[in-house]
Amino acid sequence: MLPSQLLRPTGAQHQGARQPFSGGALAPRRCVDGARVRRSPGAAAPGASPAVSPAPKSESRSSAGKIAESAGKASGSRGSAMIDTQPPRGTRDFFPEDMRLRNWLFGEFAAVSQGFGFEQFDAPVLESEELFVRKAGEEITEQLYNFEDKGQRRVALRPELTPSLARLVLQKGKAMQLPAKWFAIGQCWRYERMTRGRRREHYQWNMDVVGVPGVEAEAELLAAIVAFFERVGLTAEDVVLKVSNRKVLQAVCARYGVPDESFARVCVIVDKLDKMPREKVEEELAAIGVPPATVDGVLGALGLRSVEELGALLGPESEAVAELGRLFELAEGYGYKDWLSFDPSVVRGLAYYTGTVFEGRDRAGKLRAICGGGRYDRLLAAFGGEAQPMAGFGFGDAVIVELLKDKGILPAPAHTVDDVVVPLDAALRPAASGIATRLRRAGRRVDLVLEAKKMKWAFKHAEKLGAKRLLLVGASEWERGCVVVKDLAAFEQKEVPVAELAP
Repeated sequence: MLPSQLLRPTGAQHQGARQPFSGGALAPRRCVDGARVRRSPGAAAPGASPAVSPAPKSESRSSAGKIAESAGKASGSRGSAMIDTQPPRGTRDFFPEDMRLRNWLFGEFAAVSQGFGFEQFDAPVLESEELFVRKAGEEITEQLYNFEDKGQRRVALRPELTPSLARLVLQKGKAMQLPAKWFAIGQCWRYERMTRGRRREHYQWNMDVVGVPGVEAEAELLAAIVAFFERVGLTAEDVVLKVSNRKVLQAVCARYGVPDESFARVCVIVDKLDKMPREKVEEELAAIGVPPATVDGVLGALGLRSVEELGALLGPESEAVAELGRLFELAEGYGYKDWLSFDPSVVRGLAYYTGTVFEGRDRAGKLRAICGGGRYDRLLAAFGGEAQPMAGFGFGDAVIVELLKDKGILPAPAHTVDDVVVPLDAALRPAASGIATRLRRAGRRVDLVLEAKKMKWAFKHAEKLGAKRLLLVGASEWERGCVVVKDLAAFEQKEVPVAELAP
């Protein structure tokens, strides 16, 4: 849910906003030409609380003693050690100022997704372990937060969202309308070595298309990524989308005699080219039985830098060449071709990819991948279902924040309210509470000052919150059915009848 949705009043609240304000005994007298309304002698002033008899002194002391004793225990006065206030290593706390930024980012993710006609879904963070355990030697399998629950079931905190999506699609079965366009923003967990932009928990934005076999799906997904980058102020000079196709490496491996059963492991190893020295990659390929001459041929082919060069190597009839050519043609039609770069070394480290693959990188090369995705047509079959064409991407929250910081365009969303309501007398607090309720029912964001504060503090507080108005509930104005309203942008002040406070 976006912040704007959280602040929207419900239908019942809208109805309440249309009803006349009723404050019971605290309702203000009518505000007529600023004149003071007379009261009969001895009558309580508007907003005055009825008298309450004090509790017996012995009872008061007893209660106070109990409270003091409890407070002493809670404050650690008996020598309790302070707990470790830091979150577990690799995780984050989100203070209000952090949540404002997170809500902004998630709002941008959702706005792009909805602008492309996608619907939101979610799934449990805790999933069955078998959903993520695969046999291709993927890093992600080794990085699972997994354990046996109290029912002796093997479970894991999800390290990514795509397998959960696949499970939901299988659960829907024939009832699912295709093609389907879904997106999610969910928390993921991986026990991995931490670097800048890499933590052990992160939030991931996914967009997936189910039921479209052509590269038109990938072209639409890449368009969504570019739309997001443009929304947050990035350009093709800041970010590059490196594009390839799993069929490129598959054709090269076949050309050099790599067995089909070794292909998935070759993909996982080749994906490490930007993370470790070439010599180490060569060692790992040799360890799974790839001969040195074949290693040289495979890695050499991954140095090609154009689809034309690839066509010269594999032939124009190659599926990989045809699909990449079509993708670049569509990108030109969308208007984002200058964001793309052909790079056959991009294979993605997950074994389920079958066709187009891509990664978003900062052109300066200072950060890890910003996002990545591709086509995974056989994932449902790997889970025992019927194969279905699928394509999608994952986009983490951590790296993009680092990049926006580097570019000096990371926003700092402020905590803002529409109105600050301040009672100038303790007896007027119920009246101020009623005014706050009236304004909130009208859909305004209202901060009600809960303690007795001086006028100077109230002004500074309203300014700090970025409030549009400061409402002062004073005794003389309340008798006339009014409050003092200070317009903090126009620096104007006037008395306003309570009935006219909510636009």
